[in-house]
Amino acid sequence: MNDGTVSKIELWYNAFRGFYRKELPIEKLDPISRWLYASRSIILVISAQAAIIAGLLSITSGSFNSVYFILLLVGLVVAHAISNLSNDYFGFHRGHDTPESPRMRYTLHPLASNMMSAGSLKKGIWLLVTIGVLIAVFFTVARGWVAAAFAVLGLGILYWYDGAPRDLKSIGFGELATLVVWGPLMIGGGYFCMTGRLSTPAFLASIPYGLGVMSILVGKHIDQMEFDLTQKQRTLPIVLGEKRARLFNQTSIFLMYFVVLVLVALRYITPFALIVFVNLPRGWKAMGVFSKPRPDSPPEGYIGWPLWYHRFSLVHNKRFGWLYILGLALGAAYALVV
Repeated sequence: MNDGTVSKIELWYNAFRGFYRKELPIEKLDPISRWLYASRSIILVISAQAAIIAGLLSITSGSFNSVYFILLLVGLVVAHAISNLSNDYFGFHRGHDTPESPRMRYTLHPLASNMMSAGSLKKGIWLLVTIGVLIAVFFTVARGWVAAAFAVLGLGILYWYDGAPRDLKSIGFGELATLVVWGPLMIGGGYFCMTGRLSTPAFLASIPYGLGVMSILVGKHIDQMEFDLTQKQRTLPIVLGEKRARLFNQTSIFLMYFVVLVLVALRYITPFALIVFVNLPRGWKAMGVFSKPRPDSPPEGYIGWPLWYHRFSLVHNKRFGWLYILGLALGAAYALVV
């Protein structure tokens, strides 16, 4: 635009890309943009991918229900948004999200950036909680106490991650919790909510994707180790040390592909899932990045600093997730025609 302004569509698009015009005053953001940035929309896609994976597994089993799938998709994205918003709420009030913190340097913060008041943020969180509870109640009525157990466990872990007085993030278990939530709970539990059946193949099929989500958080916490140490946050990279944490993430990325190979060999998932190996060069690149210390300064034109390992993990997992979905979709289509 010649006048230097940005359209609402561009603002919304940039929110999903994770970037924004730093020179643009907060006052120029419309209400939708504010909430998109506040909930960190760029990362919500991983919960949408988890719901899609669960849906495709239910199609393969012949038990897909479109209404249940839409509710599951909304429920998982809402739960993730609650986690992001509450993370910022508690981080701000505990003094972790300071002007010099990594969180304040790579994107907008709902409170510290003055996008919204604490009261508005709390109201938004409670609105999302209400939506999530209603969806959980629906599945509890439809599927029984097992669905309720998945919902309570998932929401409990999300709260324990950063809301509890002694949270998982501060004792080195936050990263492992993401493997459990975005793997067995979202995908295996989502499969149960749609089919009414617990499935060992569905739980196992969730592991490669859960490993990828965990790698994103591990990468982020390696990036901000120095700051977390000043805040007495004992994340997994701090517990392991930087070098071992980088090796841990290299192993996680390797296992994403290895587990898919094993699951196909055991006939737990469709051979079409092997299409994820198209992403192997990007996985190899990510592993190569983790083999070296982070540079002292960002390359020219780099966006998102001080996040470095996080970005490579995020890009890798997004592509892996969509290819995994494509492979499962081809398998589901094949199962419908044979």
